[in-house]
Amino acid sequence: MAKVAFLGLGVMGYPMAGHLATKGGHEVTVYNRSTEKAVRWVGQFGGRFEATPRAAATKQDFVMACVGNDDDLRQVTLGPDGAFQAMGRGTVFVDHTTASAEIARELAAAAAERGFAAIDAPVSGGQAGAENGVLTVMCGGDAAVYARAEPVIAAYARACTLMGEAGAGQLAKMCNQICIAGVVQGLAEALHFAKRAGLDTEKLISTISKGAAQSWQMENRYKTMVAGEFEFGFAVDWMRKDLDIVLAEARTNGATLPVTALVDQFYAEVQAMGGHRWDTSSLIARLER
Repeated sequence: MAKVAFLGLGVMGYPMAGHLATKGGHEVTVYNRSTEKAVRWVGQFGGRFEATPRAAATKQDFVMACVGNDDDLRQVTLGPDGAFQAMGRGTVFVDHTTASAEIARELAAAAAERGFAAIDAPVSGGQAGAENGVLTVMCGGDAAVYARAEPVIAAYARACTLMGEAGAGQLAKMCNQICIAGVVQGLAEALHFAKRAGLDTEKLISTISKGAAQSWQMENRYKTMVAGEFEFGFAVDWMRKDLDIVLAEARTNGATLPVTALVDQFYAEVQAMGGHRWDTSSLIARLER
């Protein structure tokens, strides 16, 4: 058992912190901007909550975070009431936020200056993966530090891999989002085409999902895409935030991402349709409007 603080109780962080307390058996302290949600979490899982990241991080072995973006991350770590103001020597900061590789490297350097370590560890699997404790975690950082953190992360992960040095976890998550963007657009076009061609979509998916076209998106999203149901899942706003990070990194490293850039603009059209919080599978909606 370890003493663990968890910063950020959104749709991902709330169940992840819960798994740390239940499946992991750790002593968990939580922080959330909305105190009401922190109180609810403690009522459900036990442990305690603190009013600031700094207070939550005091005398902990590990501090985990899952917040919105780079700015949120800087605030909960480096701000006046940030966790880094309280973390002791030898402790480990594990960041599950999908953020830039730049902030991952910045926090790793800031942690090293203070005598502790940081791992960037973005996740894939969405809300369902967090709730079921079966996330895929991509990590960047020192191998010895990762070896200490991995057993704690295991409380909500089915796969956890060290990808390289600081920032490598975030770069791997960018690759993940590039793949998803292209796959979802391809599936949206295929289903749209099938409906226009008069094909039975159930028979179609039953057939082509047994071959090379198979994907997680096909298996888990085709029914709701055909039905035009999108009020669930990973929001378009979040995907656009992620793709903005991807495209910014590509401008830095010289990668050419024409499909990713195009799909990002398609998601902008979905936002203009009012689909800010629709699932990413809503790309089909712009084809059928």
